[in-house]
Amino acid sequence: MASQGTSNGLAPVILNGHADHDEKHEEVPPRLSSSPAPLTDDEAEEGVGEQSESVATDDEEEDEEDDEEEEDEDEEPSLKYERIGGSLPDLLKKDSGSAITVCNKHLAMATHAGIIHILDLTGKRIKSYKPHLASVVDISFDETGDFVATASIDGQVVVHSLSTPEAYAFDMKRPMRTVAMEPNFARRSTRAVVYGGLAGTLVLREKGWLGHKETTLHTGEGPIWQVRWRSRLIAWANDQGVKIYDTVSQTRITYIDRPPDSPRADLFKCTLYWQDDSTLLIAWADHIKVARIRARPRINTTAATANLPPFVIEITAALQVDCMISGVVPHPTPIPPVSISPLDGFPSSTTAPQTLTSFLIIAYSPPETFVDEMTEDRARQARKAAERPELRIISRAGEELAADALSIADYQHWGCNDYSLAVVGGTDESTEGRSYVILSPKDLVIVKPRDKMDHVKWLVERRRYEEALEEVEKIEAEAVGGPGKEALDGLSVLEIGKKYMEYLVNEGDFLKAAKLTPKVCAHDPKIWEGWIFVFADKRQLQAIIPFVPTEHPRLDHVVYEMMLAHFLTHNRQMLLQTIKEWPWEIYDIPAVIVAIRAELDKSASTSTSISSAPSAVVLMECLAELYTANRQPGKALPFYLRLRRPNVFDLIREHNLFTDVQDQVLLLVEFDHELMEKRKKEGLPNADHSDAIKLLVDNIHSIPIARVVQQLQKRPYYLFLYLDALVEKDPQLVSGFADLQVQMYAEFATPRLIDFLRASNYYNLETAYNECKGRDLVPEMVFLLGRMGNNKKALTLIIERLGDVHRAIDFAKEQSDDDLWEDLLMYSETRPAFIRGLLENIGVEISPIRLIRRIKNGLEIPGLKEALIKILQDFHLQISLLEGCQTIMDGDSLDLSRALQRKQSSGFFLSAKTLCPICSKSLQDTPQSLTLLFLCRHVVHATCAYGGDKIPLLSDPIARGFGGSSSRGITGSIAFESMIRGRLSQGCPVCHKSGERVRV
Repeated sequence: MASQGTSNGLAPVILNGHADHDEKHEEVPPRLSSSPAPLTDDEAEEGVGEQSESVATDDEEEDEEDDEEEEDEDEEPSLKYERIGGSLPDLLKKDSGSAITVCNKHLAMATHAGIIHILDLTGKRIKSYKPHLASVVDISFDETGDFVATASIDGQVVVHSLSTPEAYAFDMKRPMRTVAMEPNFARRSTRAVVYGGLAGTLVLREKGWLGHKETTLHTGEGPIWQVRWRSRLIAWANDQGVKIYDTVSQTRITYIDRPPDSPRADLFKCTLYWQDDSTLLIAWADHIKVARIRARPRINTTAATANLPPFVIEITAALQVDCMISGVVPHPTPIPPVSISPLDGFPSSTTAPQTLTSFLIIAYSPPETFVDEMTEDRARQARKAAERPELRIISRAGEELAADALSIADYQHWGCNDYSLAVVGGTDESTEGRSYVILSPKDLVIVKPRDKMDHVKWLVERRRYEEALEEVEKIEAEAVGGPGKEALDGLSVLEIGKKYMEYLVNEGDFLKAAKLTPKVCAHDPKIWEGWIFVFADKRQLQAIIPFVPTEHPRLDHVVYEMMLAHFLTHNRQMLLQTIKEWPWEIYDIPAVIVAIRAELDKSASTSTSISSAPSAVVLMECLAELYTANRQPGKALPFYLRLRRPNVFDLIREHNLFTDVQDQVLLLVEFDHELMEKRKKEGLPNADHSDAIKLLVDNIHSIPIARVVQQLQKRPYYLFLYLDALVEKDPQLVSGFADLQVQMYAEFATPRLIDFLRASNYYNLETAYNECKGRDLVPEMVFLLGRMGNNKKALTLIIERLGDVHRAIDFAKEQSDDDLWEDLLMYSETRPAFIRGLLENIGVEISPIRLIRRIKNGLEIPGLKEALIKILQDFHLQISLLEGCQTIMDGDSLDLSRALQRKQSSGFFLSAKTLCPICSKSLQDTPQSLTLLFLCRHVVHATCAYGGDKIPLLSDPIARGFGGSSSRGITGSIAFESMIRGRLSQGCPVCHKSGERVRV
């Protein structure tokens, strides 16, 4: 036998194709359905007996149909379909399905042979039993899925337990059409069930102590076509309409009539579905109604209102569609979140995703009828073939949201009442975990809402890779840990990205394809290298290079060198930028250097001038960067100097390249002064600061001064800056170049020359004098003549060239030479201005009388009177100062003498514990010892003083130790003191040792 489908028992439904119900149907390969499309001629020919002809009136109609087909193909379906396989095809091979119900993901399918099959969603048969001898027209599960109630045209109503032997069978003697069990049937002892049929009687049967009790709820208005029980309410439909009964109040609540001119009730069945405890969906023929049951408002009870039912009915929606309805269930329809623009003072917000309940219906289009059916033409007399049924989603407002053509086996033979629709799992508020089952006599199809991965597959099939890639990224981000390739069924970011890149490369959009490489290649170096070589073959390396990783992953060095070679040929500026940005260890630096040097040699750009071609300048920059990266800064330095790069000085200091610039001092200083001029024009700070001079001065141990001076001889100004910086650092450094320094100061900093002449002693006086004489620098000549001892010539220069009397006086004071003063006085005898200047500024060096006597009689000297008055005032002031100083000195001397006398004549406290500062023994250790008290207040043993051993001892014991005898009186004491003073050679031994800085 041919294969029954997939391993899990699910065989897919092909929306626009056709599958027979025989063995050929089982060989259809499993796949998900595609978007709906109109029925084609080939599909019609595959039907069992009838053909559907498609006639085009003209070319315009064909074009319109083609446009509609394209639009349908671009519209994504809302649902996906799979034909349930497993054991189901074998079960329906010689039988046909008539009714279905679902509970706890188990199916209970009734057949026209009166058999009940319990299946799972894969089509695996769990249990089968035969409670009836004819077609089962209605079937229902209780809430636990344990009891199955069935109604058959054999007049039997059977309630059967799947787990226990419990079963009930009721023979009503007339064909039954519908049956429903009370809520919580398995938990209720009443085991109530309601049923009806062609007899037109709706019966409620309950189990009691004495058996089953029957209650007729309604009769006399034609056959009962369907009944459904929810909570306390029972709804049923007959030829007149729909009625609702309250089991608690035992009253009929309302009556909902059928639409006028409705077709026959037995040909187009009524479908009742309780959406919740208070909402009933009614679908009959081509009409849909939504009935809302509400509690009756409490009002004042009167005789007229006392017997009213406790509920009222409100029709909240009434729709008419263009087809007959074989089944209806609620279908949650997601609404995408809506961004709300912010109001003043409030932040922007986004509403959460919501769902609206729409209708999911099986749309049946009855075959066309003809007015001349009484014709003898057999073709016209034959039963007309039905059209393919559709599954439609209709909003509460009547708008058709989606429509899918169903591929049902032998659909041409089935009528409206041959199809059934049931809900599997989920809730009416969300599509999560919710699906549907469609039953036809020869097919059982499961319908599921399309998920995000179905949407991705649909996008990929239509080559909308960019949208598919965004959706997959969102799915992987939402999934915990990220789903793998198997979980995404080959639709991972890598797989879709690969297809997208292949598509873009084939279309020639290389830039967009290159932007995808980080997602597609991720951290796989092999994939990266493969795509890079693809771009290289297409000569589009410039597109992918910006996205090539240099770390995580790191590719083969040949790949990076290939990209650098591409830039060397096509974009040298990009080559420089890439060398600066890329890590140096990812490619072979020497190999790249060789390639760039070869290119540089071709352009013959070996000149040290900056006027090279722009491309050569870029190449030199590349070489400088590469040599630096290759730890060869000495080779990079010449390129930096040629290029006039400001980082030259940092490079020299960082890599200690001072020895490399010994022979390039002039080039370095010239470059630095170009930078200084540039800073001056731009108004930058430190524009006068020379980095080159500072570098040379700070590193004289590596760059010898003599070598620098030799190279800077051609540019005296640079030489002056260098020597001047050395002087500021340490004047001793330029001792060997003092004469050259005099020349530099005389030319470039004349005001500072005199300071240098005064501070230095290393220059040649004669050479310096000749330099100053050649430049007519009189003050410097005067100073040099003074240092050479030619004071008279220096004074002559001051008087004759400068005419500055004050300078002449200062010069004479500095030299302290009386002959020089005499020459100055002689020169001033005939010059009144000099005489007055001398009178005003003369000091203690010469007497004013000496100058006044030299003034000739009759010589008119302007300001002489004032000058003399000033001299007299100065002398009076000087005499007053001297007298005041003498008075102060006399007073201070008297005060000091009195203080000295008072201290020397005062007593001295001597105790037994007082120690001698020389021998550190007690001064009164023995009664016979002689103790000496000096005017400096030091007390020592007589034997400890210098010469004290020559002092005779006193015979009087009372006077011993105090330097005298009480019987001798003052004269004897003075004599004894004089004798002691004469014997002591050095006075107080303590003061003597202190004066010699000997610690006592």
